[in-house]
Amino acid sequence: MKNILMNIRKHLPALGYIGAATSLCLFSGGAFAADDQDLGSIAQTVRSSMGDVAALITAAAYVAGIGFAMMGLLKLKAHKDNPTQVPLSQPLTLLIIAAGLVFMPSLIKTAGSTIWTGKEASGTLGGTSAEGEEHGTFGTGQ
Repeated sequence: MKNILMNIRKHLPALGYIGAATSLCLFSGGAFAADDQDLGSIAQTVRSSMGDVAALITAAAYVAGIGFAMMGLLKLKAHKDNPTQVPLSQPLTLLIIAAGLVFMPSLIKTAGSTIWTGKEASGTLGGTSAEGEEHGTFGTGQ
């Protein structure tokens, strides 16, 4: 009896994986995609949900940046109180990380608009003037 229980315990994870795979195969049609969806509509759904992910990352970056700034200021005070125990590099590193996290969302937005937009967003190096004249962008040879 004890050997049978040991064998069942040994194979229990495999039985769980098989059960999960079986249920995924049986019920995945209704859970993941309807019959009338094609690749374009699935991509549009994923694209629309990425806005929420970007907002979450932005909020997390701001909160983490403020937290690192507070820790940096506390470490700076600890360095002032006892310079032999807390080196100056710790608060400076924390403050640099905080500045990077706070400015990361605006950097990502600027970099994204630089990479994935056309001529009209390229500023003084290209685009269209107020008179409607088209200017060449850097590197196009125009």
